[in-house]
Amino acid sequence: MRVVQKKSLGQNFLIDQKIIKQIVDIENINNQVSVIEVGPGNGSLTKKILEKKPKDFSVVEKDERLCKLLNEKFGNEIKIINDDMLNISYDLILKKNSIIFGNLPYNISTQILTKWIKIKNLNKFCKKLILMFQKEVADRIVANSDSKNYGRLSIISNWKMDIEKVLDIGPNSFNPSPKVKSTLLTFVPKKKFYEIKDPKNLEHITNIFFSQRRKMIKKPMKFLFKNFDEVSKELSIDLNLRPQNLDYLTYYKICKIYEESIY
Repeated sequence: MRVVQKKSLGQNFLIDQKIIKQIVDIENINNQVSVIEVGPGNGSLTKKILEKKPKDFSVVEKDERLCKLLNEKFGNEIKIINDDMLNISYDLILKKNSIIFGNLPYNISTQILTKWIKIKNLNKFCKKLILMFQKEVADRIVANSDSKNYGRLSIISNWKMDIEKVLDIGPNSFNPSPKVKSTLLTFVPKKKFYEIKDPKNLEHITNIFFSQRRKMIKKPMKFLFKNFDEVSKELSIDLNLRPQNLDYLTYYKICKIYEESIY
């Protein structure tokens, strides 16, 4: 069975066997590890994962045609979940020491990552996420303060994750070839992270700051806090700075004070 890729679903199948081997070899997958692959496509990476003999293996695929193809190729060796990866309740299918692999559709990759970050007690179930993004998005995820790529995605991603860049991948490693480079990142859920009551508050705060990233931070601070002067002094924040000048931790502290003011 041959399946033609759908542009609407952002389908670019990884075909480079050398890259596929590198991805599978990042983490030891054995009979003690549960694996989830999102966006398996035509099953090139799926096949290599199966060769490692994980404890159990589920794939999440929205395209019904690809689900039929995967069933033809692998049968009962994998559990196929035919659903949109944005709609899945991952906390219900994650098991202890789970590893998530994903060649994420570029158009929804940040939404999927944010969804995983919001899972309560993620570190108790998920050992590692091995994910591929458009390079431009990956650069934003790993960016540090005082850099042009630093922003909302950097702050939210690094809140509960230790992130490492593995390698950049050229367009020719895919079929069809995308117009941009891709980047492979690994994410290890932190056991200890800054306590925030509701991740939506962190999203709200970073949105307010970075909607005008070239402006001084006095305006968003004034918008968030009636006593913005006191808050800025408490956190030793210079109100003449720009949003990209504040590091991750400062934003988490701002979020905590904001939550104390609204609850």
